[in-house]
Amino acid sequence: MRQDSGIGVLDKAVGVLHAIADSPCGLAELCDRTGLPRATAHRLAAGLEVHRLLSRDPEGRWRLGPALSELASHVNDPLIAAGAAVLPRLREITGESVQLYRREGTSRICIAALEPPAGLRDTVPVGTRLPMTAGSGAKVLVAFADPATQQAVLSSAKFSDRTLAEVRRRGWAQSAAEREPGVASVSAPVRDAKGAVIAAISVSGPIDRMGRRPGSRWAADLLAASEALTRRL
Repeated sequence: MRQDSGIGVLDKAVGVLHAIADSPCGLAELCDRTGLPRATAHRLAAGLEVHRLLSRDPEGRWRLGPALSELASHVNDPLIAAGAAVLPRLREITGESVQLYRREGTSRICIAALEPPAGLRDTVPVGTRLPMTAGSGAKVLVAFADPATQQAVLSSAKFSDRTLAEVRRRGWAQSAAEREPGVASVSAPVRDAKGAVIAAISVSGPIDRMGRRPGSRWAADLLAASEALTRRL
């Protein structure tokens, strides 16, 4: 859940950015996603486009703009820096897509991602916001979240409290065709120096390659990568 700053136009503009981060969209869909009147949504999106925070794709739909990446390059985020050192090796070992997710309220955000050089991929662009109701990364983040967050997610999740207990016991989670048809994934928690879970590291790809129980194949390598991230933090 996003914070309300009390500055109406700023909150609405940020809402537009988050709505478009889910996927490119035109004006009508932007109004549906944000609940804003047509004129307001257009004015805000056009203003964000002027500042290059939004841009247009070939179909004329708004998408996130280059200024966001330029600003992000100046952010000193130790987790992203650690990911830049660890994720390439994990991709090399598995030959699959790898991601880092950070929890924000009852959503998870992809903060780093690498794709394999060839073959079918599970593409999750950096900045993508996903619900925490499905997928191995969601299970990891919910399993180690506070009780209030767990209860808020479990009411509509594709997994149960018993599943979360199993994730905590063995230290990793897996899923097959849970978040998206045909996609399997396995994830592990990333901890800070005090042992608190601050992120989830994931490997994902087509079920045809990863199988319906990807943890049996990649859990050990994933846990080694999560430990390497923690050491770097």
